Amino acid sequence: MIEELDALGIENEVFVPIHAEADIVIQPNNDVFVAKCFDKWNRYLFDLKQARIIRCVEKHYNVADFDLIHAYTVFTDGNCARVLSKKYNVPYVVAVRNTDVNTFFKKRVLLRNRGRKILQEASRVFFLSNAYQKEVIGTYVHKIKQQEIIKKSCVIPNGIDDFWFDHSFSQKRIIDKNNVKLIYAGGIDKNKNITATLSAMEILRSNGIETTLTVVGKIVDRTIGEIIINNPHATYIEKQPKETLIDLYRKSDIFVMPSFHESFGLVYAEALSQGLPVIYSKGQGFDEQFENGYIGYAVDPKDPQSIADGILNAIHLYEPISDRCSKCVDRFNWDRIAQKYQAVYETIIDK
Repeated sequence: MIEELDALGIENEVFVPIHAEADIVIQPNNDVFVAKCFDKWNRYLFDLKQARIIRCVEKHYNVADFDLIHAYTVFTDGNCARVLSKKYNVPYVVAVRNTDVNTFFKKRVLLRNRGRKILQEASRVFFLSNAYQKEVIGTYVHKIKQQEIIKKSCVIPNGIDDFWFDHSFSQKRIIDKNNVKLIYAGGIDKNKNITATLSAMEILRSNGIETTLTVVGKIVDRTIGEIIINNPHATYIEKQPKETLIDLYRKSDIFVMPSFHESFGLVYAEALSQGLPVIYSKGQGFDEQFENGYIGYAVDPKDPQSIADGILNAIHLYEPISDRCSKCVDRFNWDRIAQKYQAVYETIIDK
């Protein structure tokens, strides 16, 4: 995203606060400052952690020189942005992500009012999907303020690497309806809900539909890893580079990831680029990116029967769904997405 914004002439300075070197997810360069500015235990003391981050920002930057602050999360980043905005009279925008919804709003009750104020005082609020927008505003924003937040909300998805566009799969896919090859790629933990997929496969086999599952990724939860490895209908493959993963996608029929929580799920879009129908979770980040049934099906992650039904529907309408998948993936192109952000930024800065 930052690279595409740079290409549009928007100068960016990226501040990355961490507590340990292992937390670095983006490498430092001339535009990226990674600061080890708080301790691990500080995350349990929200205001202390915030004070240390804000102090580090002010030490490294002249905040008043900026036109806009973009906070990439509501609580950790958004609170900093709100404080700095008030102090230096610089507007801010904020994005809502999985940790905001399922950790802060849901579990840290004493911080909910802070979160609401961050949303209310932001110039714009970004959501990755309509589903997340409905959940956050409908559940955590007071009714009297809901329309105010809706009016300044923007739904903009994440993008995927150009590699997937450069190697998109446009050939016609045909499925063997009696021997369906499912695939999952990503971290292997409880949230990704792979065991429910295995249960859904049992339901399909009881109805005469043979299914296999290829699981690709790093094992985070050993118990779940062992369940996969010991399942005769599943094949485990260690995390692979995209150059290898693309071949595994092309040998599969349907991508299945009924996560309990998901901000967006880039792997859904990557799978679409290879013509794979996708099975995703109702109410999570990828839900409502498309009309249900257009490129796959939204399912209840807590119900293996729902997952089985989603897979079955994708099997029955496989060819038209698959044909639409690779054709609609362009909405996840970072160039197009950056242009949307640019348009929003300009409406704020030009005021």
